Amino acid sequence: MLRSLLFKKLEQKEQDMINHYKYLHQYPEPSFNEAKTSQYIESFYNDKDVVIHKRIGGNYGLIVEIEGSLPGRTIALRADFDALNISEDTGLSFSSKHDGWMHACGHDAHTAYLMVLAESLIELKDHLPGKVVIIHQHAEELAPGGAIDMLNSGYLNDVDEIYGIHLFPDYTPDVISYRKGPTMGGRSLFHLKVIGKGGHGSSPHLANDAIMAASTFVTNVQTVVSRRLNPFDMGVVTISSFNGLGSLNVIQESVELAGDVRYMESRIGHQIHDEIVQLIEGLEETFNIKCEFNYELDCIPLINHYKQTDYLVDILATSQGDYFESLKEHEQLTSSEDFASYLEKIPGTFFFIGCKPYGVDEAFYNHSPKFIVNEDALLTASKALGEVVLNRLSIE
Repeated sequence: MLRSLLFKKLEQKEQDMINHYKYLHQYPEPSFNEAKTSQYIESFYNDKDVVIHKRIGGNYGLIVEIEGSLPGRTIALRADFDALNISEDTGLSFSSKHDGWMHACGHDAHTAYLMVLAESLIELKDHLPGKVVIIHQHAEELAPGGAIDMLNSGYLNDVDEIYGIHLFPDYTPDVISYRKGPTMGGRSLFHLKVIGKGGHGSSPHLANDAIMAASTFVTNVQTVVSRRLNPFDMGVVTISSFNGLGSLNVIQESVELAGDVRYMESRIGHQIHDEIVQLIEGLEETFNIKCEFNYELDCIPLINHYKQTDYLVDILATSQGDYFESLKEHEQLTSSEDFASYLEKIPGTFFFIGCKPYGVDEAFYNHSPKFIVNEDALLTASKALGEVVLNRLSIE
């Protein structure tokens, strides 16, 4: 049975996955600048019987095509490989060697298991129906995100379905979780410059206080969520930066704010934009100031296709109790993920493997400087994605 052959190969190569993971973890690179990471991945495939497309969109993503010898469909699998501007504090023996940068989201592990899964599928290609497209994606963490480059390349035009995994420490690696429909939040970013009239602290009546106006905005913008959105709609507005530094006796002429908006439906993101614009117009009138406002879409909501998620659940349910113990429905996540862009164009689903270290009550979450991946999650992830692709390749 092809599944048994694949699983045996993955088990034999588990240490290879871990070795790739540890190497990548030591050499994190920022989004859109992952040159050496991309070279490492490319060199892994150079002596293998595949087609490699590199420098996708002029950036560092790669697409690897594994052509089976039998008729079948085309299934894409994706992993990301960029890192974060975080100083590592894990104490791992293979901690980051690049100061200020860390694989704090698990992208190193994503890449490691997909490389070895791809290698195993290549070794079985004489038995494979259809085509497997391996997407090694750059720049997931930074807008506009590498997924757009991959989609614009044209190499995914004939893909029938796409699947991806994220490692999260909600559970240990014996738990796989999924969700149908809206699963991860969309994200928008905004910048606001409030321009008033500077003056001396002793004569506030001769100035138009930008800090006062901006502070009013910080308070009032929360009413967009509490009073303008339908209570059944999810929305979050966060002010993440307030820059009004100056001398103690000077009323500042201008203040700059930045913020983050989260939502589970794109229409909510647009509504929040419109409500903020209305608040700003009122702010200008009330305080006799001017505002410069910029609102940018960073990531659309991730909406898993119901049919492909049902396929996933049916496939994995037959393996529950084998290489993992529990298949659970995951709650919605307000964090964002640019796999959403693939799902906007291609049927598929994005699911989760637990990577919580054993023996801890609460693990440090992704993007923490103390985030640690349980290495057992790599084999679980490779097997789960592997049996999904084998099943979906052979469906006519």
